[in-house]
Amino acid sequence: MRKMKVKKLLSLVLALVILLTTGGRVAAADELPYDTYNYDYREYIHYTPAAYIPEKTIRGLDLSFNGEPIGAFKTPQDMCLAPDGTIYIADTGNNRIVVLDNAMKNVRHIITTFKNGEKDDTFKSPYGVAVSEKGWVYIADQKNKRVVVLDETDTLMQIIDNPQSESLADNFIFNPMKVVVDYADRVYVIAQNMFEGVMVFESNGQFSNFFGTIEVSISLWEKFWRRIATKEERSNQRLYIPTEFTGIDIDPEGFVYASNIDANGIQGVRRLNPRGEDVIKKGQNENVGGDLVTGGNGDYAGPSQFTDVVYRDKGIYSCLDRKRGRIFTYDHEGNLLYIFGGLGTQEGTFTLPVAVEDIGGRITVLDATKGEILCFVETEYGRLINEAVGLRYDGDEADAVALWQRVLELDENNELANTGIGKAYLTAGDYEKAMYYLELGMAREYYSIAYKRYRNAILSENVGYVLTGVLVLLAGGLTVKMIRKKRRKGAVE
Repeated sequence: MRKMKVKKLLSLVLALVILLTTGGRVAAADELPYDTYNYDYREYIHYTPAAYIPEKTIRGLDLSFNGEPIGAFKTPQDMCLAPDGTIYIADTGNNRIVVLDNAMKNVRHIITTFKNGEKDDTFKSPYGVAVSEKGWVYIADQKNKRVVVLDETDTLMQIIDNPQSESLADNFIFNPMKVVVDYADRVYVIAQNMFEGVMVFESNGQFSNFFGTIEVSISLWEKFWRRIATKEERSNQRLYIPTEFTGIDIDPEGFVYASNIDANGIQGVRRLNPRGEDVIKKGQNENVGGDLVTGGNGDYAGPSQFTDVVYRDKGIYSCLDRKRGRIFTYDHEGNLLYIFGGLGTQEGTFTLPVAVEDIGGRITVLDATKGEILCFVETEYGRLINEAVGLRYDGDEADAVALWQRVLELDENNELANTGIGKAYLTAGDYEKAMYYLELGMAREYYSIAYKRYRNAILSENVGYVLTGVLVLLAGGLTVKMIRKKRRKGAVE
């Protein structure tokens, strides 16, 4: 749809901005191994200061436990932040769960075995991991076709396997890939080749229902051709089956965020309410699918492929694109806040990113191929946006104005900042200024509201003059009419 055009002048300006906004942590923009950009209302790309920059990389080779090196991570597939601040890594290729402290410097624990009755049991490709509010560890033991539940002492509490239901096919094989747990200890599982949705298990391990099935729409044109096509032609056409989910997280209110790969690049994440209904907001562009590119050549051809999602705070969530290695961050209204990250062999880039977490304000990404954890820290630009969005989420539009104005000093093309300032003026009743900033922010809906209120305010202020003018005109009209009538009567006499 569009191609990125790198301009030397823009790169130099961006380099200076990043130098000033990151406190010297990065010398220049061209030292970042990827572009940082966003999309405007017309879906054109504009380059931005970096919201996050690489800070450090954690490798298994650099870690030890009880004085012994733990060795390299091998195709790790998942990580999660526990309520106590520790980080659990599903080290899939090594068939173990590695637990790090909140600084990710020390290994707190390694889970390789657990007691299952009288015998020692082990994992076989543990693919996903989650920790409940009470500290129980839920492990998607993929090749053993089960979810293992352990308490804080690695005591086996439950095994979820071989789900039974009339809604499941007779030949269904349970291969759990990702798992999360809500406040009521309900277990949500993304299973391989399960297109009906997320599988939900009650706290006792019984399969309950499917959750958040993605409906596939077929155009009228496609329906028409399927009707007139021969049996052989229909067999060669693509199957219209729902999409699998790829990543999952839960916010404090119990809403489930689930990522999926959308072939159209429009919606790569859903926010599911307790009934499994998607209630996500899509912002002005009606798009929460990452890069808006659906054609073209080279690295930028085709839409993003979201492989994981993390809910952060104040309605902010981030999605991980495995196709280009980018992290896309949205607010609670579905507005795209910033983009960073990329694929490559340089420090700060990924080969195969599989999981994303927010750990202590740092965006942390797990790379399966490199076997590394990459941490990104916010710049001033990122901090200002995060804080301003947080204030707006809490309803403090006025307090966010100073932050948005500072954002505009760093990125004059930031439409969200203009919209934020405009909404604050709208709330304060200064409709003329609200219209100015909302027009810059291309916020048509709010601009219409400001315009109507501005028009009504002008009419209210001048209603006396308007009514007086109307009365004068009416009186004048009546007077003229009477004069003409008298003249006609006189002429007749």
